[in-house]
Amino acid sequence: MTTATRDDAFEALRRGTATFLGLELEVTPGALVPRPETELLARVAIAHMLAVGGAPLIVDMGCGSGNLACAIAHSLPNARVFAADISPAAVAVTKRNAAKHGLAERITAVEGDLFEALPRELLGNVDAVVSNPPYISTGKLDTEHASLLEHEPREAFDAGPYGLALHQRIVAAALTFLRPEGLLACEFGLGQERQLRIVVDRARGYDRLAFHLNDAGAPRALTAQRLRESSP
Repeated sequence: MTTATRDDAFEALRRGTATFLGLELEVTPGALVPRPETELLARVAIAHMLAVGGAPLIVDMGCGSGNLACAIAHSLPNARVFAADISPAAVAVTKRNAAKHGLAERITAVEGDLFEALPRELLGNVDAVVSNPPYISTGKLDTEHASLLEHEPREAFDAGPYGLALHQRIVAAALTFLRPEGLLACEFGLGQERQLRIVVDRARGYDRLAFHLNDAGAPRALTAQRLRESSP
């Protein structure tokens, strides 16, 4: 995460707004400020769901300010989105952003620890799980990235000793919610693709793993699909 990105986030908090895929969103110190790099994840997920068609049921896991949920619902008029976060402040600002853009009837924001926040009727019925989880290791967050904690919550960045704690949980737990061939789409940090390939392979429930490149040619998002027949 660059100094420019950090400074842009601080400026967005000063204004109280940030723009994500053309949508102006409210931002607060209690939730992660949307970053431009996350637009790659949004575009990948939207393109996939447009190709599939229908009226998809989508989960935005760790919704932060609600930028992914709002962008996806705005781009997919037939989609229903569940946006989940452990932070009450994040859930509150997501609800306000959904209402601001006339999406409140199709975005349900819920509070809880990852998939525990979701209603049980979603089990096996979700078309896509999209997530921008924390991916900075605790050690780096306490040293070279410590300035991020001056204005945004620690839980938006801290991903355990190796920077993959949340990815490991999401990859495993998503299998019980995704329908067969449902999509998992996640953002990750620079240089984490090799470890994430191992995480996805060990889950033994996905195929069609792909990494998606940013404008600089670096992998920053992954997609995988739940096996047609799997027993998570």
